[in-house]
Amino acid sequence: MPSKKSFLAEQSALHFPVSGLTAGVDEAGRGPLAGPVVAAAVILDELNPIQGLNDSKKLTAKRREALFDEIRARALCFAIAEASVQEIDQINILQATLLAMKRAVEALRLPPKLVLVDGNRLPTLSIRAEAIVQGDALVPAISAASILAKVHRDRLCDAMHHQYPLYGFDQHKGYGTAQHLAALQAHGPADCHRMTFAPVARSVR
Repeated sequence: MPSKKSFLAEQSALHFPVSGLTAGVDEAGRGPLAGPVVAAAVILDELNPIQGLNDSKKLTAKRREALFDEIRARALCFAIAEASVQEIDQINILQATLLAMKRAVEALRLPPKLVLVDGNRLPTLSIRAEAIVQGDALVPAISAASILAKVHRDRLCDAMHHQYPLYGFDQHKGYGTAQHLAALQAHGPADCHRMTFAPVARSVR
């Protein structure tokens, strides 16, 4: 019988079927200069399919919002998790992203037998896992996770805008746009900024 270590996420594509529930996992917010990184995990109901799932970046904001509600209503289960700005600065953005993914999977109400993660890196899990490049456009459960993570993070950015209106988070969602960089130079960073990201570090007075 294989040891538990063989189920950890240091593995490539699985070439055998895995019976049981499958969760899709994706993240939002690795690149921005501010705010937490968000991950979502979704187990879809194969008997209750959701039409129009796709990579969240390929959908309009209105369509993402509609699918966000539909996924929450019709998925077998889902979970959304974050890694904070402080955690990003302490352990770096990659490790914080993997941590948010791990939290999302572990928060699922139903335990999956297989976890499919968008990209080429996997969180450390005690569940069989496979990384799928461009999985958010190929695997419906990952597409659903990408939508939940994106909409949740966009809403966080809208809340950040109300708390820190000088930076325009409702417009750029924390990315390093010209507007955002100009605001950083004019006002310095806020508590929600990732201090280890170079454009933020350069703006410290």
